[in-house]
Amino acid sequence: MGLVKFFGMMGLCVFIACSSSRITHSWTTENLPQKKINKFLVVGINDRSDHALSEKMEDHLVGDLKDKGYDAVSSIREFGPKAFRKMDEDDVINKLQNSGFDAVLTIVLLDKSKEKYYIPGQIVYSPYYIYHRYFWGYYTTMYDRIYSPGYYSVNTRYFWESNLYDIKTKELIYSVQTESFDPSSRDALAHEYGKLIVNNMVRKQIINGTVTVSKSVP
Repeated sequence: MGLVKFFGMMGLCVFIACSSSRITHSWTTENLPQKKINKFLVVGINDRSDHALSEKMEDHLVGDLKDKGYDAVSSIREFGPKAFRKMDEDDVINKLQNSGFDAVLTIVLLDKSKEKYYIPGQIVYSPYYIYHRYFWGYYTTMYDRIYSPGYYSVNTRYFWESNLYDIKTKELIYSVQTESFDPSSRDALAHEYGKLIVNNMVRKQIINGTVTVSKSVP
């Protein structure tokens, strides 16, 4: 395979088929809690207009924590989307402690951006002068390209942050920022994110367990 063809295929992969999430930065306190974290509350703090995405993000992260043997609960499913809106700090902490939670793990969508780019849905290899020299040849060739599926495509980038707080001390234990590029679906985005965060927490020795390989989600 020639280099031009190889890099062309790699480019198509990046712009068309590939979606991925990656960690851009993480931080861990030097003084990890002596008491083992047994029960997590996962809280999505995102735009209320996209309640479905918040629910999926919470559910997948909860599931990945449970796979490591931890008790984890979705805030939306346990308390509803507006559970803490009219409560003060002491009331919320008391409520969580009384429910047996040791830590809160947040999920926040920091930013979301869209990028438009051009990919020809139909590539016609022909000598330049054949279709460009005469109007109709040029018109019909370019019309077919422009109106073929995929002429204009949009990539979406999601920038996330998750923070882990100790309920007893109220202090930040761990923080991580990630970037998700053009996920194929909300389920795929939530699946990739949950695996990424939990695996990183294992590597940072915040939780116990082995690092698992993320499987693709259709």
